[in-house]
Amino acid sequence: MKTLGLYVLAGLGLSACATGMNGVATGNNQNNVVTQYPIETAMLNIYTKARSEKLVAVVGNQSASADIKVTPKGRMMFNNKQVQGTEINTVNKVNNQVTNQSVAINYFTLNPLVFHGFTDSTGKYSLSNQTTTIPKMATVGASSKLITENVYADSSMRKKIGTYNQDWSLTRDSNNTAWFCIETSGNLMLNYDPEGTSSECYKINARGDILDSKVTISQPTNNGTNTVIFTR
Repeated sequence: MKTLGLYVLAGLGLSACATGMNGVATGNNQNNVVTQYPIETAMLNIYTKARSEKLVAVVGNQSASADIKVTPKGRMMFNNKQVQGTEINTVNKVNNQVTNQSVAINYFTLNPLVFHGFTDSTGKYSLSNQTTTIPKMATVGASSKLITENVYADSSMRKKIGTYNQDWSLTRDSNNTAWFCIETSGNLMLNYDPEGTSSECYKINARGDILDSKVTISQPTNNGTNTVIFTR
């Protein structure tokens, strides 16, 4: 799965959020405290629904931004399977000058939600091994492994260029909101990955609507770790 936060590593592209789809309110509400949230619905809102978004950050003395448009593509074929696809178009800017534009397609199936991989405009071809089922509901404080992603230089899959782990976690924000985060590791094929790690966090309510987002990029440097936070 091409997590949106990884775009910053390729050219200051990053995560986006959307107004989520409306649904029936869920979760255990005791003394006005919601203890469970619809994780699968949140994932659908983040990665499969049409939306556009702009996130910004200050990097040193420069301003960075990413304009992201997510477009469902309907039924497609990927890795000899019938799947659904969602296109993610990202335009990256530094000091309001375009530095990079990238297009990727995530491939997934529904009921249950399973991510199968992605392709992008550079030719990369990725296969996802979703190690656990995405729960329909999760309790605040829960976390789990999600995906191991094997990335190849192209669709021939002769040259593997990266392996990444992705995990999720759910932490309380307020009595009726929580932060749903997806963490992506550095490239496990490298002893030292200069691109570092990313964390995408989405504030959600009891319906799985996306209320806010932030993306944290942590990159190793000679003096420790450089952290950049992108927000709406």
